[in-house]
Amino acid sequence: MQQLFELAGLKRGSAGGASRMALATFAIRVGGAALAYLSQIILARLMGAHEYGIYSLAWTWVIVLGIAACAGFSSSPNRFIPEYRKAEDFGRLRGFLTSSRLIALATGTAIALLGIGLIQLLDGYIQSYYILPASLVLLALPVFALGGVQDGIARSYDWPSLAMLPTYIWRPLLMLALIVALILTGEPASAATAAAGAVVATVLVAIWQMWRLNTRLSRSVPKVPRQGDLPVWLSVSLPMLLVEGFMQLVTSADVIMVSFWHAPDDVAVYFAASKTLALVHFVYFAVRAASAHRFSSFIHAQDMAGLKDYVRRTTRWTFWPSVAAGGLLLLAAPLLLSLFGKDFADGYPVLAILTIGVLIRASVGPADALLTMTGHQKSCAAIYAAAFMSNVALNCVFIPLFGLPGAALATALAVVVEAGSLALAARRKLGLSIFIFTSAPATGSGNR
Repeated sequence: MQQLFELAGLKRGSAGGASRMALATFAIRVGGAALAYLSQIILARLMGAHEYGIYSLAWTWVIVLGIAACAGFSSSPNRFIPEYRKAEDFGRLRGFLTSSRLIALATGTAIALLGIGLIQLLDGYIQSYYILPASLVLLALPVFALGGVQDGIARSYDWPSLAMLPTYIWRPLLMLALIVALILTGEPASAATAAAGAVVATVLVAIWQMWRLNTRLSRSVPKVPRQGDLPVWLSVSLPMLLVEGFMQLVTSADVIMVSFWHAPDDVAVYFAASKTLALVHFVYFAVRAASAHRFSSFIHAQDMAGLKDYVRRTTRWTFWPSVAAGGLLLLAAPLLLSLFGKDFADGYPVLAILTIGVLIRASVGPADALLTMTGHQKSCAAIYAAAFMSNVALNCVFIPLFGLPGAALATALAVVVEAGSLALAARRKLGLSIFIFTSAPATGSGNR
């Protein structure tokens, strides 16, 4: 157990909540990745490549727009909640806890209505088989955004089960159960049926999470009058939105852009390959989720030595498990892809190329969370914007030339831009060398 604490960047004396957060996050992400993968296999088998490809693209749009609908308040709890708790500023804490969720609901509703309106307006320019599933899944957007903010609040309180289980276990499990139930009761095995099940599951899980979160907060936050500080919250949250949004776009742009040149069957193959890769990528996201608010805590405690040590540990914890998981995945990938159906074997080159990109990202650890939580969210947002634009430009060139492997190559190269820029920014802004092979503290204290 001591080795596990050290791997997580923790000391025995701080093992309580911190170790539980890190280890529980990792365990839930492992289970969530396996569950998500199993559910995608079942859906692909039930629906066939064509309908599965339509549904995959529609849900990808929900994920991308859901990040935007959070307005950055899925990340900023990791910044504000530790600060307000340390200062015992419970008025602003209560105001933030309420306002962040209301903003996500309102923004999600506005984006959903706008998206549905645009889909109807562009009828005739969009392939007809996309219209109904895309319109249906957008109904989930407000509560999808609410869930994202609630995840961030729960992480900031070191409540890993409440932060992670709804998103990574309960929602995909309920989605799968409802979709299968609809099909077994006579509904067509179509993208529209899957979209309807996804919406209902998302709503139910978000409501349950809100009830549980409110119950725990009522015992943890003194009942004092709420105080607002919206300009400050937005000034921090919106740059974080750019970080989260562009990061998600770097991850999802390839799936969306493949649909511009290829039929839903090919989208399904590409999506299956990217979902298979999630079995490796969960390592990065688990470390990021467990460490983000701790970076903020080190800064508020003015403990730069502790921050440097913790950064080195999180980088190691991200990279080496990712290398091991990536190697095992490439060995097992032919079998895993065949589980989706006989047409999915073509996804192996895509998977191999994307794996390289995941390892490149892992080589700098949760660098984006480090920059964001230490006050450099604007620099981080600019980096992800550059990576996203690189991804789009490269996809426009490589997809027509090389097909699905071209989309994977474009994404991997965009990650090179991302990781290199993050490492350079961490050295310039904080005086830290975060690349796995040079992750000793850099000389100088950095600049804030």
